[in-house]
Formats: sequence, C-alpha cells, structure tokens
Amino acid sequence: MKPIWIVDDDQSIRWVLEKALARENFTTRSFSGVRDALAALEQESPQVLVSDIRMPGGSGLELLQTVRDRLPGLPVIIMTAFSDLDSAVAAFQGGAFEYLAKPFDVDKAVELIRRAVDESMRGEAAYDERVTETPEMLGQAPAMQDMFRAIGRLSHSAATVLITGESGTGKELVARALHRHSPRANGPFIALNTAAIPKDLLESELFGHERGAFTGAQAMRQGRFEQAENGTLFLDEIGDMPFDLQTRLLRVLSDGQFYRVGGHNPLRANVRVIAATHQNLDARVRQGLFREDLYHRLNVIRLRLPALRERSEDIPLLARHFLQKSARDLGVEPKRVSDDALAYLASLPFPGNVRQLENLCNWLTVMAPAQVIEQKDLPPDLVPRQDVTPESIAVSTDGAVAANPVVQNGAGAIAAPLAGATASVWENGLRTEVARLLRENSADVMDELARRFEAAVIREALDFTRGRKVEAAERLGIGRNTITRKIQELHLDA
Repeated sequence: MKPIWIVDDDQSIRWVLEKALARENFTTRSFSGVRDALAALEQESPQVLVSDIRMPGGSGLELLQTVRDRLPGLPVIIMTAFSDLDSAVAAFQGGAFEYLAKPFDVDKAVELIRRAVDESMRGEAAYDERVTETPEMLGQAPAMQDMFRAIGRLSHSAATVLITGESGTGKELVARALHRHSPRANGPFIALNTAAIPKDLLESELFGHERGAFTGAQAMRQGRFEQAENGTLFLDEIGDMPFDLQTRLLRVLSDGQFYRVGGHNPLRANVRVIAATHQNLDARVRQGLFREDLYHRLNVIRLRLPALRERSEDIPLLARHFLQKSARDLGVEPKRVSDDALAYLASLPFPGNVRQLENLCNWLTVMAPAQVIEQKDLPPDLVPRQDVTPESIAVSTDGAVAANPVVQNGAGAIAAPLAGATASVWENGLRTEVARLLRENSADVMDELARRFEAAVIREALDFTRGRKVEAAERLGIGRNTITRKIQELHLDA
C-alpha cells in the first residue's frame, strides 16, 4: 500500500499524525509546504493525502485542486485551525473527502484516514460512469434479468405490450427500451399519461381535432396517434382512462382507424401501442371500471416490473448510479456510500420504489456532510430512532408529517407510507408527536403541526393529481385560490 502523505507547516501536527498512523501500521511521508508536495507528486502518488489549508508558500485548497485534476480518485482530507463556513464550503466544493477542524481528536483523525484508505482501496473507478456510457436500465436481480431477456425476445416484434408494476418502478423506461430495440426504433416515441389529462381534453389529445370542433379549436390539431405514426405510442396509467374513451381506443386497436374530434374522414393508425398501469386491471374489469375486451387487446404480451423491495440486491448498484447521475447534473464530485450504509439501504422497503431511491440520492448529493455517506447521514425519516413505537411519527425530508405505522426489518424500524396507515394509527401517531413537542417545550406547537399537516396533505394531493392544482383543490374540498396561496406559503412550489 502507498504511504499516507501529510502536508502541514506545523511540525507538531506532522509528528502527532506520523506516530499515530505508525501505531496502526500505516507508512507516512510528510511535507512542510505545498511546493514540496507538488514536486513529489510528479514522481509518485499517495494512498491518501492529508493537508492543511493555510500554509506559507501555498494553499491546501490549491493543492487539492491540482490533485483532483491529476488524480481524481485520490481521497484528500483537508485540515484547518480556521473552522469557518467558507473553509468548509471551499473544501467540499473542491472535492475533499472530508474536512477536519483543528484541534482534532487523534483517534478520530486516524479513523477518518482509515476510512479514506478503505475508500481508495475499493477502487470506485470500476463503476465510475464518467468514463462509461450511461446504461438504459440497471439490474442484477433475477426478475430484472428476466425483463431484459423479454425485451430482447420482443426486439423483432411489434406486438402490443402491457407493462404492470407499482408506481415508481420504471415502467416508462421499459417502454422506451422496447421501442429502441424494435423495428420501429427509427420512428417517434410518444408518451401520454392518460391520468394526467382532464377527461374533456383526453379524446383530443389522443385523436386530435378539426378546426371548429369545439370552443377554442381555432386550428386543426394532430393527436398522439398521428404524432406516433410509424413509431410507438406509450399510454401510461391506462387503468385510469375514462370508460367511454376506452371504447374509442378499442376501436383503433381493432380496426386500425380513428377519427379526429369533429372529423368525418377516417385516418389510418400505423402505431405500436405499449400501455402501462399500476392498477390491478383484472380487478377493475370485475368491478366494471375497465372494458374486458380492451383489456384482452392490450394484454397481448404482459411484462411485470418488480417492486424495488423484490430486487433489494440491486439497491447498491442503483444508488451508485443515481449518485453519479446527480453529481453530473449538479456539476459536483460524486459522493460514495459506505458498505454499512449500502447494506442498510438494501434492507429498506422503499414504498416509492426506484423513483424514491433516485430522489434520496439527489438529496444526499446536496445534503450529506461528507464525500462518503454513512448511515447517520441518511434523512431522519430513514434512520431508526431509539424511541420508535408502532404509532410513531416520521418527519420526511420536506418537513411534512407522516403519521405512520412502523415496519420492522432486519435493519431496524422505519416508517411505512402514509397511505397504508389506518385512522387510529394516524391519530395515535399525532398524539405521540404532540407529546414529544410538549416535552421539549417547543414554541407554537399548534401552528407548527398545522403547517406540517397542511404541507403533507397538499403535497399528497398534488402527487395524486400529477401536479394539477385545480383538481387537487377540488378533491381536498378547498378553493383554487386557497391551494395556490398555501403552496406559496408552505414553499411547496419548489
């Protein structure tokens, strides 16, 4: 193993770290200034670099920048006696592995250096996507491998496909992959969420309209079927399509023809249809909410996407991928997750599936305090508390209250989704949170809880209506002006 480099103009600091690291069987090499370290860097490289910030003849931040340019995978720990915000921010913006304020506990410093050594030994570059092409989909679990094989078998087919799975599992990704690996790959891929379009407009969205067909139709407009000519039309959330429009869709799938709204001339539909839903269509057919004949037309080939909890072995792979992606989007150094934290994440149920994991990685990229993410760095609602009870309250990363039952697993207790809670559990959880705030002598308990309650309810309604404020207001029984004002007051528009 390569030596640990220590760069500091303070001889006592160098001596203390050298002795402490020697007791742990680490070899070291020390430098009194940046220039000497840069000169040595021309000939060799360390396993880990530990550097002060403010030194005569050069800054540790300048050394950090040079190291990041030459050796992007080398962990750099920045030390300083000036424990100010600017130094910490500058260190992390420059890609430091960790920031160590003087005076520091020697044992903790050694432990930090050991973590940095472990990180460099793991060879994170093996999966660094900065040098590889971003894959379409990721998954090593048997269920995902079966999905990949199915996509391969369908690569020469234009058959109608029905994709089922819970929300957030990546159904549109599968649809896009089916299109890209099909004979229609050179044609357009048009996606339409049938649950996100008001019923009065959905027919026009699908089939287009003629000029003057209805009030406001000032010009002829092509629908999604025409836009997808010679390509693929992806109809997401097909289970929520209004019943009368299901009849028109069935006619297109049966006859290959359709009419624009207000039109009299039939148009030919040379389109492959891929549909997706999180609903149980068999149950909706039995309930009379979905046409059985349309169901059989769509269900030519069915692909079921597994929930993330059914492919937990893919969570570490996906977490690394999303952290890399988030870092690229933000233009920062990618963060890494420790083995313990990865194992903990893999034990969670993730009711929001892959989408929830991606959102978590975006949060960690911005909010995690160090380059290596430990379990304690995860959002509060994912880390088990010592006083957790089956009626405990989980506070999400957006500050909203989720009064939830607790799901026990091998890693501890975590909050389950609000949708699965019963009224009695919700009320018990609320009382638990009130009691906690009162014990802590919190100020304005009523106002604080009311704000968090409103934020949780409105955010859930907006998620349910796919961001449609007017429909969310109607479902909540409040006015459109009220929901707009609340969104602004609670800062939910971000």
